[in-house]
Amino acid sequence: MLKGIGALGDMSKMMKAAQEMQAKMAQLHEDMHNLIVEGESGAGLVKATCTAKGELKTLDIDPSIFNSDDKEVVEDLILAAIKDAQTRASERAQEEMGKLTEGMGLPKDMKLPF
Repeated sequence: MLKGIGALGDMSKMMKAAQEMQAKMAQLHEDMHNLIVEGESGAGLVKATCTAKGELKTLDIDPSIFNSDDKEVVEDLILAAIKDAQTRASERAQEEMGKLTEGMGLPKDMKLPF
């Protein structure tokens, strides 16, 4: 009979830990919308910023690259800057997730749904 009480206590601890993890995951998910990363291309001529969730926020283009003959080059630079920002966003999200999982005693590289 005492074993049953101990098992319930362990189950209670596990449930509490699961609820804490769920709360931390929800907070991290919310924080990802506020973490800003910047990508660039053309040695900084085109810069894109996005959230750690990959949502594009701003695009900054140096006016010196506006030449009608270079339209395709400008378009390529814009795409490259956006892709760089999105890559950095993904890396930042994984870094933040790693901090969370490591802080909970889980492997740092554990992939959680996000």
